[in-house]
Amino acid sequence: MEKSLPTGASGGLPDLNDSYAVAREQAESYRENGHIVLRQVASAQEIAAYRPAIADFVRKQNTHSKPLHERDTYGKAFIQIGNLWTKDDASRAFVLARRFARIAADLMGVDGVRIYHDQALFKEPGGGHTPWHQDQIYWPLDTPNMITMWMPLVPVSEEVGSMTFASGSHKLGYISKAVISDESHRTLGAYIESKGLEKANYGALSAGDATFHAGWTLHAAPGNPTETMREVMTIIYFADGVKVAEPDSNARRNDLEAWFPGLKPGDTAASRLNPLVFSRY
Repeated sequence: MEKSLPTGASGGLPDLNDSYAVAREQAESYRENGHIVLRQVASAQEIAAYRPAIADFVRKQNTHSKPLHERDTYGKAFIQIGNLWTKDDASRAFVLARRFARIAADLMGVDGVRIYHDQALFKEPGGGHTPWHQDQIYWPLDTPNMITMWMPLVPVSEEVGSMTFASGSHKLGYISKAVISDESHRTLGAYIESKGLEKANYGALSAGDATFHAGWTLHAAPGNPTETMREVMTIIYFADGVKVAEPDSNARRNDLEAWFPGLKPGDTAASRLNPLVFSRY
């Protein structure tokens, strides 16, 4: 099997390639509920070292030119910058960290994971809510073994909190093709109520805490009523060896082109943008 990509930190940044112990009970809880919070996945000192460079890069890449009140629901939800690891050295060391990747593999119970892509999701002061949605409607991969790490780079207060998850919804697979929108919030919110799914929010988070959720897990996030930016980095992983699926929507066709350059349905999902970041072998 291809070896994990070396990811030693550079420029004096802390190395993030050691292990974080995931207890069996935590992995079982993740697989049952489709989400979990793990505390201090990165230490305060590590975040303090990485955050300035990542936040500065996001500010430089931000393309929003309209004030919040002139944007649609999606535009109000967050500043969204993807694949930082290919453009910025500090982001590369953070995103390709073996520590984070091994947690993803341990929670899913797989032997290796690759990067799908990363995203900085910065919710501005006064920023709007993130509607209910399933991430995997965008992803042209037919597997239950996809997971997102969502890690704040700053403390998140109780009034902002973590994302809210519909527990057990990942077991239902595909529910709706509705992309993130007012429509998805309305229809999926009604679906959650009709199924009696329990909603979970982990409340206040410290910088370096992280939630992990499955690709099919229904989730949403509240708005940001505070005067400080909610700075979050996300990394999406998938199990090594997965095949590219035939895209059945424009969203999946767009993602196939963007995140799997040169690949077609039936190919192993392993383009130059999908490095192997953890392997047990």
